Formats: sequence, structure tokens, C-alpha cells
Amino acid sequence: MSDAELVLRSTRVITPEGTRPVSVAVSAGTITAVLPHDAPVPGTARLEDLGDDVLLPGLVDTHVHVNDPGRTEWEGFWTATRAAAAGGITTLIDMPLNSLPPTTTVDHLRTKQRVAVDKAHVDVGFWGGALPGNVKDLRPLRDAGVFGFKAFLSPSGVDEFPHLDQEQLARSLAEISRFGGLLIVHAEDPHRLAAAPQRGGPRYADFLASRPRDAEDTAIASLLDQAKRLHARVHVLHLSSSDALPLIAAAKADGVRVTVETCPHYLTLTAEEVPDGAGEFKCCPPIREAANQDLLWQALADGTIDCVVTDHSPSTADLKTGDFATAWGGISGLQLSLAAVWTEARRRGRGLEDVVRWMSTRTAGLVGLDARKGAIAPGHDADFAVLAPDETLTVDPAALQHRNRVTAYAGKTLYGVVRSTWLRGERIVANGEFTEPKGRLLRRTP
Repeated sequence: MSDAELVLRSTRVITPEGTRPVSVAVSAGTITAVLPHDAPVPGTARLEDLGDDVLLPGLVDTHVHVNDPGRTEWEGFWTATRAAAAGGITTLIDMPLNSLPPTTTVDHLRTKQRVAVDKAHVDVGFWGGALPGNVKDLRPLRDAGVFGFKAFLSPSGVDEFPHLDQEQLARSLAEISRFGGLLIVHAEDPHRLAAAPQRGGPRYADFLASRPRDAEDTAIASLLDQAKRLHARVHVLHLSSSDALPLIAAAKADGVRVTVETCPHYLTLTAEEVPDGAGEFKCCPPIREAANQDLLWQALADGTIDCVVTDHSPSTADLKTGDFATAWGGISGLQLSLAAVWTEARRRGRGLEDVVRWMSTRTAGLVGLDARKGAIAPGHDADFAVLAPDETLTVDPAALQHRNRVTAYAGKTLYGVVRSTWLRGERIVANGEFTEPKGRLLRRTP
């Protein structure tokens, strides 16, 4: 500790060994030691005594649509990463679609990196895209540092990012498997969607019927079959259907290399509470019933679901219309994800250690950043969130950092106030005041 530049001290620090009173020593942006709470502070180090506020590792959100460049009026790196920092997120991985161009070639990746480099308040990495006809681009994208590849099994909602049919999925997955990569999948079956009743208008019940659970279940079953056949590594995005959980549990038990995420809106909002005409609640797959939500929480507890990410997918306010058939499908959640999940977790008897495991440790592991991110341990980046877990906030859209302040959480009272967020030992936001951008662009390393 003699070379420490900074010491953060709290009676409640969430470490891999549990929550305990410790002092965390930091030098050159890295955690150098986790010491007893009353360890002496060297004269050259600055002490930040956090009292009883909880010190937790900065969250790692691996599912964020920044949309920059090309649809920057929807969201951009400056605003998205400020929202992330305000919510205790210190690392995010950007999705390859909704920007123009999409991240489907190395040149397109370079374009996105040039846009992001001076605007990132938190660390940012990138997913590549798997499209019909771009198999030849997958290995070069991996070599250029993307963390894996996203594919849709049904239409994505934007023409420049078409979905894969089963034959195209097999070709892409075989290539990704050859170099040990990861395919992350929006799993809804287009045939089941087409067969579902399609009624426009403001009734949420009609929209829910148009995105049935069996569309997810069928697509996930096909994906698991392909992954087993090719011994490929796959990840199921934004699971909302609890009916798919037995399939996933059986596949994991059978050795299929599959991981699964769900999202705060599926864990905290229910179909029963969505007002008709409230386009801010539209997402695909949809928010389902309370009984379905209970089973998602059970699957988090038993490990069938691995992690929780935002799927932050904003748009301009005019696209969130009262017609569920035409409204843009996406929930903006970066700034509120920790508070939303913690509020429901504590109600269900889960602890902050669980939340950290789902939203930091396992997400860092998903993208291979667990040697540096996702834990308060020596050798890790000094990325922290300081949380007052028993204080509440009432969501005011005007206080959000997202570019478009449309939120399904408006007016809700949530537990967990983020006092400050730290990136590599530097405080990047405290009490709503931000520093200049200090984020770095991350790349996947072998």
C-alpha cells in the first residue's frame, strides 16, 4: 500500500469474498490491494472515506445501442456514456446496428471508433454483426477487436441489418466457431411471428399477442440445436419468455455452450401495468405477465439466466407513438438499470452481491474482460460505483442524461442512489457533475 495514490474506504465493500469493511488501495488506475478497513493510509495517498455507502465494482453493460454515427439524434456516445456513468456503469459494449454504417466490416468498425474516441465518458467496446453474405468479414472483425457477433433470427427493424435464416445462421456460426468466437442472438422465429395475430392500435394486449412466447421458444430451440451440433458458443439476448427456461437448463446440463441474459424491464415491469397507448413500454420481445416475471427471477437465482443487461435502445420521442404496431421498440435504461434491478431484488430478498454478480462480474466474463473488470480485487481496473442502497429517487425524465428522455420508469420511486462513479481511480461523476470524457476504447484480446 506504500505506493498507493488513492484509498477508498467503506464499511461495506462488495468483493469476491463477500461484503466487508475494507480499504481499497489504487495506483495508476489499478487496484493494488484490498486491506483491512482501519489499515493506515500512507502520507502520499488521498483518502476517500465513504462511510456506510456501498462500494461496488463498476457495472459492465454488454447490450447497448448507441446509434452513433448515422442516427445520433436517437442517441450518441456523449449522451449514452454520461447516462451510463450516472447509473454506475463504467464499461459498455455497443451493438452493431442502428448506427449508419452498421458494424459489419472492419472499415465500418473504424468509422464507429473514430466517432466514439473523444466522446466516451466510460470505457466502450464493440460487437460486430453477422449478416447474410458477410461470413468473409467475421474473422477480420474478430482480429480487429470486436467482442463477438450479433445476429437476428427475425427482422431487426432496420433494413441495413437483415436477419439470418437457418442456413445462413449455420454458415455464420460454423465460421465463428472455427476461431473460437461468440455469437449473440436475438431469438424470435419469424414464422411464428408471422402466424401471430397482427392488430395495430393502442391496446397493449394486442401487441403482446403479436409477439408470442413460442416465437422465442422455437428460435431458442433451433439455436441450441445448431450450437450443440457445431460445439459453438452462443448467447441468448434479452430473454423474456419463461417457457424457454427448461430448454436452456437442459442444454446447459448437456454441455451446450450457451449463456443467457435478461433485462431490467422484464424483471421490474409487467404487462398488467402497461397502459394502452404507452409506446414508451414497447420492446421486442415484449414485457410479459407477472407470473412470467417470477420465473425469470427464479432462473436468475438458480443460474439458468446468467446476467442482466439494459438493451438500451432509444429513439426520438416522435417514434414512440401510441400505436404499438408502429412505435419504435426499445427501452431506454442505462441510467436507471442499477436502481431498477436493486429495487425489485431487495423486494424479493436478494442482495447487492447478487446484483453485482448479474450486472458486473458475469457480464465482464461474457466478453472476456474479467481479468480487469467486474470485481474489486488486486490487478483489476479501479472502476467503482458508490451506492446509497437505502435512499430513494423518484424518476424525473428531465433529470436523465439520455439524449431522448422517454422512459418507462417515469414517476416510479426506486431504491439506490449512485453517489459517484469512478473510472480507473478517477471520479467521473458525483452528484450530477461530470468530468470531461475519460473513457477508453476496448478491444477483445486473444
